[in-house]
Order: sequence, then structure tokens, then C-alpha cells
Amino acid sequence: MQTSPEFRRDRARLPAAERRRQILEMTTRLIAERGFWGLSMQDVADGCGLTVPGMLHHVGSKDSLLVAVLEYRDEEDARSLAGKLGLPVHQLWAEEPRRVTLPEVCSALVRRNAEQPEIVRLFAVLEAESLAPGHPAHGYFKARQRRTLDQFAALAEGDVPAPRELAIQVVALMDGLQIQWLREPETIDLVTAWDAAAARLFRP
Repeated sequence: MQTSPEFRRDRARLPAAERRRQILEMTTRLIAERGFWGLSMQDVADGCGLTVPGMLHHVGSKDSLLVAVLEYRDEEDARSLAGKLGLPVHQLWAEEPRRVTLPEVCSALVRRNAEQPEIVRLFAVLEAESLAPGHPAHGYFKARQRRTLDQFAALAEGDVPAPRELAIQVVALMDGLQIQWLREPETIDLVTAWDAAAARLFRP
């Protein structure tokens, strides 16, 4: 089908940064629906009004696009989480001086995730798929898990006798509740379920 002159002008006007953001948002939505293995580069390009070569000019390969999507979402979520906690983003995980506690961070995280089920679904799908060593996000999720456990353990340091063990339990509980919520959102309220579980997990 021939592209209309109006569409060509619109495409030409988009700055590179805005076009890249559009591609990442479209890819996010499609992966959340289909998983990485079901992702078609043609569908991403069509959704952005581009040809596949034109889209790849902005993002490189399919594998690099996936990692770019994950990094982009991490940056967006870090900014949102810092805002909910009333902190500048660069102080979110600062060890000295400690600005927030682990229960506060977890509560803000859960409330943030409850507002964006499509993003939580994206990460749940990709995290499961990336257990296969050949998956392009295998290394990303392995490093992300280690970083999250390190950050949570650091926040719990001095408050509990085994901060690393607590961090592992927190991540397991949070991930498990999110899976149940995604599967039955009409019967499970993520925030309510987390608050009830956190009252037991973080009890003095």
C-alpha cells in the first residue's frame, strides 16, 4: 500500500530520540502480549509506521532491541519509584546516608507495579523465557536479580541478622504475588495482598 504524503511528513518530523522511544514502547506492548519469541519485527515496524530497515536504523538487531526495552523500562521505573519515595533518582539506592527502609521501598514498588500490569507482565514473561541460557536476555536478568538482591540486602543491613536471606524471601514473595495477580486480577488485589504478607515478613 502506498504511503500517504501526510504520513511521510509526520515520520520525517519525529526527532531520533522520540522515534526510538516510540519503538521501545511499541515493542514493550507486543512482548507483553506475545513474549519475545512471538515478537515480529515487522509488527513493531508497522506499529510505528516504519519499514523494518528503518526501524533497525534506530535500534540495531532484534536482540539489542530487547535489551534496550528492558533498560528503558528500568530507567522509567527507577524515576517513578524515586518520585513515590520523595527522592532524587540518584539517591534511590544510596547507602550513605540511608534514606529509606526496605519495607518502604517494597511498598512503593508494589504500588507502582499495581498501576502498570502490562509492564509487570512483560517482565514476568521475559524472566521466565530467559531461564534458557541461549535467550538474549539471559545475562540481563541474571545480573538484574543479583543487583536487586544486593540493593534489598543493603537496605536491610543492620535491621535483621540475615539481610541477604530476607532479600531473597522478599523477591520471591513479590514475584509470586504478582504472578497470581496477573492471572486473576479480578479476585486478587496486589497492594492488599502485599500489605498483608509484608506485615508478617517484616514483623519485629
